[in-house]
Amino acid sequence: MVQEWLKISLLLCTFGFFREMRPSEPFVSEFLSGEWRDIEPEQLYRDVYPIGTYTHLAVLIVIFLVTDILRYKSIIIFSACVGITIWSLLLWTTSLGALQAVQALYGTYMATEVAYYTYIYAKINRDKYQQVTGNTRAAILSGRFLASVIGQALVSTQAMDLRQLNYITVGALPQQHVTGKTSSATPTSAINPTASNPALNPPASAALAAVSAPKDEDEYPDGQQTSKQEVHFSCHRAGRLLWTHFIAAYSNLTVVQWSLWWSLAMAGFIQVQTYVQLLWQVINQDHDYLYNGGAEALLTLFGAISALLAGYVANRVFEQWALWILTGCSALQGGLILYSSFATNIWVAYVVYILFGVLYMFMITMASASVAKHLEEDSFGLIFGINTFLALAFQTILTVVVISESGLALDMRGQFKVYGGYFLVLAVIYFVPATVSSVQYCRRKSRVGRAESEESGKNVTDMERSTRF
Repeated sequence: MVQEWLKISLLLCTFGFFREMRPSEPFVSEFLSGEWRDIEPEQLYRDVYPIGTYTHLAVLIVIFLVTDILRYKSIIIFSACVGITIWSLLLWTTSLGALQAVQALYGTYMATEVAYYTYIYAKINRDKYQQVTGNTRAAILSGRFLASVIGQALVSTQAMDLRQLNYITVGALPQQHVTGKTSSATPTSAINPTASNPALNPPASAALAAVSAPKDEDEYPDGQQTSKQEVHFSCHRAGRLLWTHFIAAYSNLTVVQWSLWWSLAMAGFIQVQTYVQLLWQVINQDHDYLYNGGAEALLTLFGAISALLAGYVANRVFEQWALWILTGCSALQGGLILYSSFATNIWVAYVVYILFGVLYMFMITMASASVAKHLEEDSFGLIFGINTFLALAFQTILTVVVISESGLALDMRGQFKVYGGYFLVLAVIYFVPATVSSVQYCRRKSRVGRAESEESGKNVTDMERSTRF
């Protein structure tokens, strides 16, 4: 009989797989700046893409505050509904204003990911966190891989144009279809088991009751004033519980060191992933080769393998050498992105992007599992949400400084030079404490060695004395 944790893991993997079945994504910049819209690439990275970043940041605040209260599942279903709206608008609108609205919705769609990534920890025993994290991330990346392969195959064989790929995306997205039909993944989101831990349910019920209650105190029948006081108490209790979880999490040094890297690295990765297609347009101006889908497919394939490996690798090694591993990976990522800013060959640019992404997929899986192991129950949505919020805050700063007219307003190559430098700075941030930690470790080991040597010498002297007498 299949174990309960494995059944839940399989359901979540299935949902995540279909959620990423978006063959249009590797070609989205080509599509948006193509013949179907009168929009220049410069408008995309100045007037369109930043809206998604800002919306993602704003909506995430609400999402990570209510995810634990609403028990994850409702947020996941809401995400599915937003998804079909986004790709429907992409198919049947052409104006710049509509595209900006799509970006606002896309920011919302991405913000709801925190519910999926934290739901797994609400239903699984702590000793299975690392395995389930690896499994679900591998499923997500497998979905992206298949989507990229399908998209590349259809474009290369000219069986579909870039616009028509969006029809497959709409059909495969997990959604609740208003016409009564359901897509392939909708049942998955509906049958996922509800997280039943009631720690935060009473405040949620009370808060919802407060919204529907009359506003005028005189309108309260006997006994409803007491209900209002209970609502206030429950909301106060929820806030105090969230604060307790916040303090408990970030008082742990392991959580802090992994969370900081998580937030900073995620900001850089999202920024690179968002704008890399525009860099490829600059490198490949003649459009002799269009293999964006192939590049994304290889990235997600190797990323899925790396995520699986991360789920089963010995965590003790990472705990012992965490600072050095984070330093080395950040430095390597920075070097790769910096090199891509000078690339003139599209194949080289593809390879660099794949290596960069695989490193990130492996490390972010380790970061998620490492943080989750040190969290209180029912605080996963809060802490994961805060880490993601900080990532988006850093990404927003990058967007304003590097892209906006009020900032540096760099071209694409200039932007990627900054992103490469960003990861190198991240490596320096971890290099300093890694060095200090190693020096302290060597000193402790030296002291222990001297103490053992002195103790051994003392024992020998005592033995000589006893022999003499």
